[in-house]
Amino acid sequence: MTGEQLRSGHQPLDDVLGGGLPGNGISVIMGLPGTGKTIIAQQYVFRNARPDRPAVYFSTLSEPLEKIIRFGQTLEFFDATAVGTSVFYEDLGHIAGRDGLPGVGDHIAAVLKQRRPGLVVIDSFKALHAPADSDAGFRMFLHQLAGRLTAFPAASLWVGEYEPGEAANSPEFAVADAIVELAVMPLGQREKRFLHVRKLRGSGFLSGQHGYRLTPQGLRLFPRLADLPPAGGYPLGGRRITTGLPGLDAMVGGGLWPGSATMVAGPSGSGKTIMGLHFIYGGAEHGERGIIATFQENPSQLNRMRTGLGWPSADPAVEVMYRSPVDIHIDEWAHDLLETVERTRARRVVIDSLMDLQMAAVEETRFREFMYSLVQRFSRQGITLLSTHETPALHSDGRLPEFVGSHLADNVITLTLDRDDGSMRRSLAIIKTRASNHDPAIRQFSISADGIKLSDIAIQGKGRSPVATRDAAAP
Repeated sequence: MTGEQLRSGHQPLDDVLGGGLPGNGISVIMGLPGTGKTIIAQQYVFRNARPDRPAVYFSTLSEPLEKIIRFGQTLEFFDATAVGTSVFYEDLGHIAGRDGLPGVGDHIAAVLKQRRPGLVVIDSFKALHAPADSDAGFRMFLHQLAGRLTAFPAASLWVGEYEPGEAANSPEFAVADAIVELAVMPLGQREKRFLHVRKLRGSGFLSGQHGYRLTPQGLRLFPRLADLPPAGGYPLGGRRITTGLPGLDAMVGGGLWPGSATMVAGPSGSGKTIMGLHFIYGGAEHGERGIIATFQENPSQLNRMRTGLGWPSADPAVEVMYRSPVDIHIDEWAHDLLETVERTRARRVVIDSLMDLQMAAVEETRFREFMYSLVQRFSRQGITLLSTHETPALHSDGRLPEFVGSHLADNVITLTLDRDDGSMRRSLAIIKTRASNHDPAIRQFSISADGIKLSDIAIQGKGRSPVATRDAAAP
């Protein structure tokens, strides 16, 4: 393991760490109780231990060793046959209570000499402050231990219940080559778990907060979706594709550009989801696979809607990815979507709706960053995106709230509901297109057993008109 990086066996985590933790260095895993520090430490142990380079797991004055082992046995990666051959557990608690830190240091040195491990875990390292007779005594112990571990070709994980502010004051952080923080943050009535790499020498790690969950398979990380603009250009499709509605194709200038992003905004019941179905099944008719990523309609409701409008409830070219908006993590959802796109080789994606994603992101800046990254990634891959956004009112003046991310869309379509002689009238307008000359007219449409049908006649006398945007830039 000398000169190599210490890998977790979970590729997303290794990617965030720029390949892994230092293979011959000291890494601190910090976080309050319940954040998963012991899980990730044992994950590293069973991933890297082998008979000729075993892993040694030292417990100290926090959780009893028996409890650590018993909990580890509930995890799927725990290998009972490895215990005693390539994984060794040692209890430093009684030595610390009897002989203090000098005894702890001597015992660790003896184990290093006897086992010659490739990985050393000390859990909890923070608890070793307790038997120190003074700050100077702890610093002397720390200096000697760091020297022994650095001279010995092994990776070290120091696990501790540190609060965020302690990293600036505790001396063990100064000698650490890597610092990884696990945190649980309250978000409204929910809690979200985040991993943050505070320090990692000599590595191009991914900055920011990355969501994770604790599972029987161990810690599962969802790296923050944050794509940087490409250094150069990338090829774009030169032939337009159908929206699934012939009348709408004409209104947007002959169809959509491949890799473009379209937002359909309107109040509840205006037909946004149905327009998304037209887009997906219109592509399927031309051999383009599609994904309906929905929070609004569960599979049963969506099947009833599809069959009622004449589309098959099961189509090999169409996959439904339904996720409940309850306790959703935006980056976990994004990775599920990207994996589904790769597996199905989809060329079209519908997101229904952006409001649910925005609530999952909680913070507005994160939502903007997320949507920019997703739109740009799909554009580079030539995947055409249609997303829906629910507006709060039945009537619309043609303007969208700026925060919904309409500036990222190549095309913006509004659907409205208006009273007309005692009944509700649906209408559609193109607010924005890029690289297209669109029809600025407001057109009435109806929804029947055949889906959406656009009127050929523009609505007159509404007393308002959407702002028509024409962007003559090359596609």
